[in-house]
Amino acid sequence: MDMLYKFVICFIAGIGAGLGTGFAGMSAAAVISPMLITFLDMEPYMAVGIALASDVLASAVSAYTYGKNKNLDVKNGLVMMASVLCFTMVGSYVASRLPGSAMGSFSVVMTLLLGIKFIVKPVMTTKEAMDGVPPARRVRQSILCGALVGFICGFVGAGGGMMMLLVLTSVLGYELKTAVGTSVFIMAFTAFTGAVSHFAIGCVPDMPSLVFCVLSTLLWARIAARFANKAEPAVLNRATGVVLVVLGAVILAVNWLG
Repeated sequence: MDMLYKFVICFIAGIGAGLGTGFAGMSAAAVISPMLITFLDMEPYMAVGIALASDVLASAVSAYTYGKNKNLDVKNGLVMMASVLCFTMVGSYVASRLPGSAMGSFSVVMTLLLGIKFIVKPVMTTKEAMDGVPPARRVRQSILCGALVGFICGFVGAGGGMMMLLVLTSVLGYELKTAVGTSVFIMAFTAFTGAVSHFAIGCVPDMPSLVFCVLSTLLWARIAARFANKAEPAVLNRATGVVLVVLGAVILAVNWLG
């Protein structure tokens, strides 16, 4: 396959994945996987592995940017991450016992709906209100919500970043920047676990695609995260909503082409 064509597809996929990660803590897999499968005829398992690998650095650099701007809750993020990882395995097991129950379009639909939600009903919670929640209660909420997110992600096989953002803002009452920062912090670890398991099982990645996707996603996630941390809450809500709606529509179109 022509190397320039491969570079263009991976670069475009990286733009969508990076913007989604930096603005909304969205998993790169939701964008990169369908692009690689549809336009490069890549085997799905390899495409997901490359997407997860792209997610690791993009989420890590986004988390670093949010953390540097004091928009990251590390303590409760670690609690929630442990709960997510445990219950993802539970959800995967339950799904394996119920063939055909996974809903492939779940992640795309959630991306669209969440994007519309941020435009129509922005998250305007302040850090002062967020810090008013007692620490013990916050830990309990993190464990329970992590269990819910993990189980759904394991059962459905997608939607982790979107589920976390929804739960952090709507259930745990996080301010938007802190919600996104905490979400990408968790996603860096979950994506690393997923990428390592994919490649360890024996999926040798297409190296040019891997390098192009990782670098493009990393670049655009860094740009999006820097913009997001400087933006006013109302502007960030609108920008996040628009990015999610556009990405959801594009992924729907790509899946339809596929």
